[in-house]
Amino acid sequence: MRNVYIVQHCYEYNVTDEITEENVKIIGIYSSRKKAEEVVQKYKKIKGFNRFPDDCFYIDKYKLNQDYWREGFITYDGSTGEWIE
Repeated sequence: MRNVYIVQHCYEYNVTDEITEENVKIIGIYSSRKKAEEVVQKYKKIKGFNRFPDDCFYIDKYKLNQDYWREGFITYDGSTGEWIE
């Protein structure tokens, strides 16, 4: 089975004292870990990314044609204050 490597950049920042946002960017999908690591090194020097270079880049290995989310999910409805299945 063939693998791919997804490079993401993710960090959290405070909007207010009570609100924290997460900023996630998918940089790309690569055919080898080596290529993915080279991209990370390149992006660490690019404006914006260079402000959050350490512990913000993630490389994840995935097999093609395979499901990774196998369950349903619930979500919160802020207008009603209830969980929805």
